Amino acid sequence: MLAYKQKAHNLNRSAAIAEWTPPYEAETKCALAPTDESSTQAVAKDGPDTSLIAIVDRRALGREVLTTALATANGGFNSRTYAEIGEWLIDENRHSTSAILLGIGGIGSDNPDLAADLRCLAREYPQIPVLVMGDIEDPYQIIEFLSHGVRGCIPTTASLGVAIGALSLAIAGGVFVPASALLDTSGAPRQLPPDARSVFGLTARQAAIADGICRGKPNKVIAYELNLSESTVKVHIRGIMKKLQARNRTEVAFRLHATKAGPRWPMAPC
Repeated sequence: MLAYKQKAHNLNRSAAIAEWTPPYEAETKCALAPTDESSTQAVAKDGPDTSLIAIVDRRALGREVLTTALATANGGFNSRTYAEIGEWLIDENRHSTSAILLGIGGIGSDNPDLAADLRCLAREYPQIPVLVMGDIEDPYQIIEFLSHGVRGCIPTTASLGVAIGALSLAIAGGVFVPASALLDTSGAPRQLPPDARSVFGLTARQAAIADGICRGKPNKVIAYELNLSESTVKVHIRGIMKKLQARNRTEVAFRLHATKAGPRWPMAPC
């Protein structure tokens, strides 16, 4: 009888232990488990380093794929999706956008509606970088997109890591272009075409400095190789940019590389 009572006591004690839950654990579960979708969004947007990306794509699948990719990339991005630019323009939260990622598929830079949208965004919201994602690796098209105010061209052949890096660079104030646009299929850098001087009216010295820019050389190296001072190189670069109607070294390189492949697209006014 004593053994039976002891066994019953042990069973009751075990049941009591199994039913007891530490108070802090219950509170933690309650705090971490959102009760609805709006709670989930509020938790997701709380981080101080989180960037809000506006994904604009006419294709529903494209929007869903990009949203999922950014959510799982661990790059500090949240996103809102829109079927067209007009939807974003009437969104009350548009001013909190860190960057706009525009999916264009196979649409070219010469599409008048796309060009108008891009110029409108660059004019009305210059503080928000716009990046285009699509079948864009042709130097002509990239130059055209840059002239419309685009701050990044992401080809669909790029990896997710490259796309994340492009977004981060644009948000930080940089401009992203695919390296493949500057390389031949062999991987060798494209050479400055011999007629670039006549096309753009460059002097012999400017052409030599422009060649260094195309090769990705910093001013210090260009100055050393040409036996010039860095200040003189900077003066020449300003003259080169003026003649090529380029805003930065990246545009200088693309405009010069484009002369090798054939006639340029007619440049639309910014």
